Amino acid sequence: MKKLEGEKLVAELARLDAMKEYEKKYAGKGYVCGIDEAGRGPLAGPVVAAAVILPANRDFIYLNDSKKVTEKRREILFDEITKEAVAYGIGMASCEEIDEINILQATYLAMRRALENMAVKPDVCLNDAVTIPDVDIEQVPIVKGDAKSVSIAAASIVAKVTRDRLMQMLDREYPGYGFAKHKGYGTKEHRDAIRRMGATPYHRKTFLGNIINTGV
Repeated sequence: MKKLEGEKLVAELARLDAMKEYEKKYAGKGYVCGIDEAGRGPLAGPVVAAAVILPANRDFIYLNDSKKVTEKRREILFDEITKEAVAYGIGMASCEEIDEINILQATYLAMRRALENMAVKPDVCLNDAVTIPDVDIEQVPIVKGDAKSVSIAAASIVAKVTRDRLMQMLDREYPGYGFAKHKGYGTKEHRDAIRRMGATPYHRKTFLGNIINTGV
């Protein structure tokens, strides 16, 4: 990754500082955690959530909403965040759980599991636009939070990279569907593959009604 210097570095640090508004606002309450998910929309694979408490005195250059970061930078940031975070947790809900309880409830389930998997319990959770049911921690829903909070952005990176790596593994297990390329999203290539070869055990049957007759 290209090293930033001079005015570009100053501008990047200023951008990151602006993304610490909520972290600074709630710092007096204790550990501030960001939560986000990846994979609500795909036709296959789990929904993955991550919860991250970042160190207050560390800037992660190029940290942003995972959708605004290149794959290469996401991988580098993932390694930096998971190595240097005060604590982080990853939670998932399977395609079977998504089919059973619906994608929204499965997302909440994955988020609760991410919180449960943290070595340090946060005092405040900054969430990307949602309020998670059955969580006994103060929550602050922030619309477009992954672009406004470094903690939520970090969680979005960890969730996205974790899920992408899982889909790459599924691509090796089920070649021909293109999982490594589209990550389970409903591209034409993916839909054509489902019609040609049928659904795998990792497809969300409730998402396939307009592609094949799943019996759901």
